[in-house]
Amino acid sequence: MRISRPPKLFGLFASTTDLPGIGARLADILKKRIGTTVIDILRHLPVAIIDRNLITDLSLCETGRIVTVEAEIMSADIPPPNTSRPAKILAKTDQNTIELIFFHARADYLKKMLPLGERRLISGRLERYDGKIQISHPDYMLPPDQFDTMPKIEPVYPLSAGLKPKILRNAIAAGLKRVPVLDEWIAADLIARKGWPDFASAMYDAHHPKTEADLMTHAPARARLAFDELLANQIALHLIRQTTGSDAAGRSLHSAGTLRQQIINALPYQMTGAQSRVMAEILADMQSPHRMLRLLQGDVGSGKTLIALLAMVEAAEAGTQAALLAPTEILAKQHFETISNILADTPLKCGLLIGAMKGSEKTATMNRLAAGEIQIVIGTHALLSDDVGFADLGLAVVDEQHRFGVRQRLILGQKGTATDVLVMTATPIPRTLSMTAYGDLTTSYLDEKPAGRQDIKTALVNQDRIDDVISRLKQAFLSGDRAYWICPLVEDSELSDYEAAESRHKLLSKLIPDAAPVLAHGKMKPAEREMAMAEFADGRSKLLVATTVIEVGVDVPDASIIIIEHAERFGLAQLHQLRGRVGRGTKASSCLLLYKGPLSETAQSRLNIMRQTNDGFLIAEEDLRLRGPGEILGQRQSGLPEFSLADLAEHAELIPLARALAEQIVSHDTTLSSEDSDKYQQLLALFEKDVAVQFLASG
Repeated sequence: MRISRPPKLFGLFASTTDLPGIGARLADILKKRIGTTVIDILRHLPVAIIDRNLITDLSLCETGRIVTVEAEIMSADIPPPNTSRPAKILAKTDQNTIELIFFHARADYLKKMLPLGERRLISGRLERYDGKIQISHPDYMLPPDQFDTMPKIEPVYPLSAGLKPKILRNAIAAGLKRVPVLDEWIAADLIARKGWPDFASAMYDAHHPKTEADLMTHAPARARLAFDELLANQIALHLIRQTTGSDAAGRSLHSAGTLRQQIINALPYQMTGAQSRVMAEILADMQSPHRMLRLLQGDVGSGKTLIALLAMVEAAEAGTQAALLAPTEILAKQHFETISNILADTPLKCGLLIGAMKGSEKTATMNRLAAGEIQIVIGTHALLSDDVGFADLGLAVVDEQHRFGVRQRLILGQKGTATDVLVMTATPIPRTLSMTAYGDLTTSYLDEKPAGRQDIKTALVNQDRIDDVISRLKQAFLSGDRAYWICPLVEDSELSDYEAAESRHKLLSKLIPDAAPVLAHGKMKPAEREMAMAEFADGRSKLLVATTVIEVGVDVPDASIIIIEHAERFGLAQLHQLRGRVGRGTKASSCLLLYKGPLSETAQSRLNIMRQTNDGFLIAEEDLRLRGPGEILGQRQSGLPEFSLADLAEHAELIPLARALAEQIVSHDTTLSSEDSDKYQQLLALFEKDVAVQFLASG
């Protein structure tokens, strides 16, 4: 499929400043919340409606509701200028008396808009004060003969500070006029079966809901647009797969497996059935004539690092090189130390490449990589630099994929010829999200934990009982335990009631000095942070007070307790990752989730799930249900697509339909007529998937 942005859509990709009422200042506000182009604004859908149809009896209406009445203006109490007292206009309907309240309004304006003795249509938010019905600063004040000029049903949009509803509505109305009539890209039988409108009509209808039902995810207009977005995503993923994945030509990496078997034989434990199964899948990929592009999902402690090592050893024994990309220097160093020790009795050489290395060290490592003297290299983003080259990169492994974007994965893979790519994540991804975010990868699951790994006992404790927690912690330290204490923020803040890690460290240092508490957070210098972690790892400190900097990349088997403050503020996936810092040895482990009540229903459900299960895959599905795809994995991550119209939980049944249609389209791409190709090109452009495909095409 040729990649170009169709001229028919140029008007939709114009700057938001082309729309009425949007100047440079508002465009900057829109950029942060909504986007920079007309189509970005059109993908910003309403979340509620205001019903401005006439109401006869206000006494039956709940406080806070938007109401519209016809009333006669009875009297006006307008204070002199520069006084704090508000103006009060008394109006009477057939059944009620209303006070219209205005602060700092000019007298001439009020007399013009609300002349005594005349009838006016008044529309605004109903309030009650001291037994009186009030409307403060009504949205509309019109003569009755202008009723038709006031919208009866008005969409309500999420707004940013500084952006007024009327300006956004006017901009959207102007943007809708730019939507062209397009050739249909969805099969006619599916359109008929679902009762969906065409794209242009769906976009118009989505911005003009008539009832609350029109705001629901399965309303025809919204479902149609969601399917379009999912279809564009799936077509792009299939094109990516065709260009760089298992459908693309590769090379067979095949060895006698002697070194790989030597390492397996030396293990102090037996590989799990899941590890053996996944290893066989990866070896089959590497030995095939196609490129491997595989996602390895494994829960915390399921043994992904061993699988990565064995795959890299296979690549090295086959005569090529392997690289492992880690998200943090701490994790890169840990991988390097672990893998170097395992490879000590083999002829393979392992190297480390991180940003904190001295220039001379870095240059020496890069020279050895380029000469092929290092077979396996572990590194951070430093591996992605243009000046890092390989003699022959056969396998690229990306650890903690959700910390990286697709671009980083591709850059590393393109440092070799037809390089195999293995992507790993310890944050289990719900199957529906995996199909959309990682549809270009084949997925393997490590769904067993190695023998001896402990389940972690999780308890919920009210923050009010923190003194009891500290007392119990003192006793645990006397028994030789080590513990983590996690706080959400680094410094005290007037904007939050989070306990800061620094102040918590000071308090615990005073209350439990014998534990020699150390502190680790993201604002510390790396050397200081690593020194603190080293003291905790080797037992000089029994307590590590930290922020979520220890979510990944800390492996202390002797640590058996983790305390997480304000657990209600964390996402499920992040709580599960943090909890995974304990239970890594043979000692019974526990996790205390401190919360500040009262809890919302969602927060209660989230914490209950943590108490009930240690299964990361089950937790991931629940996280998607409770939080929605936009917040999955704790925050939006650069490796995941952002969906503005599709809700992956609500529209789950549409994903297989989109996937099947995308497969059909891409598989017949070479025989598509020019007209058909234009249709799908327009679809990719509307959801900006053409940019991703262009990047791939550029190599």
